[in-house]
Amino acid sequence: MEQSLESFGSWFRELYHLDKPDVREYSALTLAYIGDAVYEIIIRSYIVGKGNAPVERLHKRSSRLVKAETQANLIMAIEDQLTEEEHAVYKRGRNAKSYTMAKNATMSDYRKATGCEALVGYLYLTERYERLTELIHTGLTKLNLIN
Repeated sequence: MEQSLESFGSWFRELYHLDKPDVREYSALTLAYIGDAVYEIIIRSYIVGKGNAPVERLHKRSSRLVKAETQANLIMAIEDQLTEEEHAVYKRGRNAKSYTMAKNATMSDYRKATGCEALVGYLYLTERYERLTELIHTGLTKLNLIN
């Protein structure tokens, strides 16, 4: 499975004539921007994989897993399993100064969620797909949000 994901990254960059990114040059909020989308697609893929359902029901199921509070709880559940490098990326995202905030989220949860999304973006852009999905799965399992 990992081989096909690695192939996807190379294929995608080749198709769109993109250089491999140097993610160290990306701001924490840029990492969070792509991480938000990647996290959402992982959650939606999981929800759809559990079975076909009306879109409204699928949306309700995924919404509770992608909200800032859940992401904040997820990162706290896995923080002790992060490498030094991963923890540094998370902290960069958490400490980034954003001028917006999610509805229905505390500032603390929003900052932790931004850190979580930055880590997801970092792992995605560095093509560490297995580690990315492992951390998300572990966090959601620890929170009893998935089977």
